[in-house]
Amino acid sequence: MEYLCTKKVNIVIDQGNTSAKAAFFDKNKLLASFIFKPLRLEKLNRLLNEFSPSNGILSMVADVNPAIIMLLRERLNKFVLLDEHTPLPIRVEYRTPETLGRDRIAAAVGANAKHPYANLLVIDAGTAITYDLITDGVYRGGTISPGMTLRFKALHAYTRQLPMLDERGDIPDLGYDTATAIRSGVVNGIVKEMAAYIEAYKHKYPGLLVFLTGGHSFYFETRLKSGIFADGNLVLTGLNEILNYQYE
Repeated sequence: MEYLCTKKVNIVIDQGNTSAKAAFFDKNKLLASFIFKPLRLEKLNRLLNEFSPSNGILSMVADVNPAIIMLLRERLNKFVLLDEHTPLPIRVEYRTPETLGRDRIAAAVGANAKHPYANLLVIDAGTAITYDLITDGVYRGGTISPGMTLRFKALHAYTRQLPMLDERGDIPDLGYDTATAIRSGVVNGIVKEMAAYIEAYKHKYPGLLVFLTGGHSFYFETRLKSGIFADGNLVLTGLNEILNYQYE
């Protein structure tokens, strides 16, 4: 059975490495957002019934149950599966667009929508930490480094004696035992990494605006001295902008 929705509500879904986020927008207004571990067909179907979206977009870093894609195609008037061929409201200067993470480009679009044609640095602190530069409405490229959880896991997995830890606990500048030394190295190392990128890009691009997003964004926001915009919904906002752009 084919369902056609009449309300002008968008559904956007970002399937990341460890979880999925879904949000509903009325034009550019965020109505509601949800986090799934994992994204289940039954829950998605209930949300479609509740919000009755008309159009939708799905961004995938990890694999998604094919039945979910089929459901979205059946239930929506218009559906976009984001890939390197999807038209975008910004230009992309990346030599291998097919390898560019969909979440990275969505975050770049989201930042540019908030401050069109400004000099922008988007830092996404998730499973990986990505740094992406956008200037004059053009995605220029970026860098990728291991995220906080990956760093803790790597220290444990690739050494004989270091324990598996996380960010919870004392984090001094100078570790006074093995646990605090690990936390200091991981957390303070990331803060210094972020601060160094921000300083370098601000020196090269005057008036640079910095956006921080991702699962650990608010954790690092309080530790960075530079003025930044912390926005946990930046990828969702960008996906909504990309979806709206298809029908302008």
